[in-house]
Amino acid sequence: MEIATFGNGCFWCTEAIFQELKGVSKAVSGYMGGEVENPTYKEICTGTTGHAEVLQISYNPSKITFEELLEVFWKTHDPTTLNRQGNDVGTQYRSAVFYHSDEQKEIATDYKKKLDESGPWSDPIVTEITEAVTFYPAENYHQEYFNLNGSQPYCNFVIRPKVEKFRTVFADKLKK
Repeated sequence: MEIATFGNGCFWCTEAIFQELKGVSKAVSGYMGGEVENPTYKEICTGTTGHAEVLQISYNPSKITFEELLEVFWKTHDPTTLNRQGNDVGTQYRSAVFYHSDEQKEIATDYKKKLDESGPWSDPIVTEITEAVTFYPAENYHQEYFNLNGSQPYCNFVIRPKVEKFRTVFADKLKK
């Protein structure tokens, strides 16, 4: 198993998507990239800790590659908005790839460069590519959020449409 860590907005949305991919054995919502040890969600929401909401993914590289995970990462959020995803605003919602090896860094950097050169977005990609540091799992009530709270308004109006689009675009990569 290998580890990938992505920040692409709300971790509830990110977890709901990545946990459905073939080859992904675990997807844990959490925090990375800040200065405060053992941050809480309340602290993260202030935008003053420096952490991003992230998803740490355990995956089997013989079933899904890091490059395939990056494809899902870049196609399921807007990597051109600095510190913002939809209505979520702040540094905690920044677009980030936290690499765990030189190989991941190289793959992410090359992929980002190719995307910028091919121009699928009118604005440049602002995704940061940063070495992974300490990962802090989010509080238990954040884990499996969409699966356990799918009828909540936020889940119905924000997460569900993203998941449905993801399932259509990546149907060949789903577990089921």
